[in-house]
Amino acid sequence: MRGLLLVFLVLAAAAAAIWFLFDRDMRELEARLRGRSQIVETSFGPMEYASAGSGHPVLAIHGSGGGFDQGLEFIGPLADHGFRLIAPSRFGYLRTPAPEGFTLEQQADAYVDLLDHLGLEKVTVFGGSAGALSALQFAIRQPERCVALVLLVPASYAPDRRPNESAAESRLAETVMMTVLRSDFLFWSAIRLAPDAMTRLILATEPALVHAANQEEQARVRDVLNHILPVSRRAEGLLFDSRTAGNPPPMELEKIACPVQAIGAEDDLYGTAASARHVAASVPDGRLHIYPKGGHLLVGHDEEVWRIVASFVLEALADEKVAGGDPL
Repeated sequence: MRGLLLVFLVLAAAAAAIWFLFDRDMRELEARLRGRSQIVETSFGPMEYASAGSGHPVLAIHGSGGGFDQGLEFIGPLADHGFRLIAPSRFGYLRTPAPEGFTLEQQADAYVDLLDHLGLEKVTVFGGSAGALSALQFAIRQPERCVALVLLVPASYAPDRRPNESAAESRLAETVMMTVLRSDFLFWSAIRLAPDAMTRLILATEPALVHAANQEEQARVRDVLNHILPVSRRAEGLLFDSRTAGNPPPMELEKIACPVQAIGAEDDLYGTAASARHVAASVPDGRLHIYPKGGHLLVGHDEEVWRIVASFVLEALADEKVAGGDPL
């Protein structure tokens, strides 16, 4: 009896310690979001956004598992190159509620309301991963307002990209992944107990690439994974992305009038290299840069990626000025 009591006390103490660590981390993660964003009313309800930097405006559309915070942090290096970042939280992420039955087209139209609120007539649009879908729709639907379009590891349609391509190697692994994505505690536990598995499943990047990278890149990858928390406040957006980015619809890419830069990696486990190639080949003015290795997070190429992007946008702005347009 005493032995059972001792085991119970040990288990209770361990559970209390785990819950203390979880609660502490969640408080810190919630605190990093607080006070950094604003709300604007759109035709589809409230939309959260944040901004950083100064200069030519870039609409920074985050990927799956993100929010305004991912937009600012992932695309943040552009601010150092002299650009102003406008980072919305897409439908179903953080403080942007998901309208019932919303579509990619409606998400793109909501960006128009945000830009009108900010008094911005023309912008460069950046779409990362699942965010590329509504970025493409914006460029298709608002050609006169899009100076340039940058797509980083775009989770968009390609004829040779398999539907629902992911790093999950079985139906069971995919089911486990989707279950974890609905729970803060399960997600927190998973990234602490099995960080390599989560890097592969969620970030679609081989862990060996991360281990071989420098400490700064390793920290960047850890932050991307950790900052999906609180995942419960991103769940509706994640579920929408799993449907649309998992099996993306073809789009009228020939209607995109601005120059497009697509960037990807051959070993991205989401198969977005095929998407990047398809977009670059289908738009009137497409550029393509594919790395042999780097995974979905383009590990080891961060600094070069932003130099490529900054150079591309500056060239597009120069062309716009020569053509007599007003890039701002």
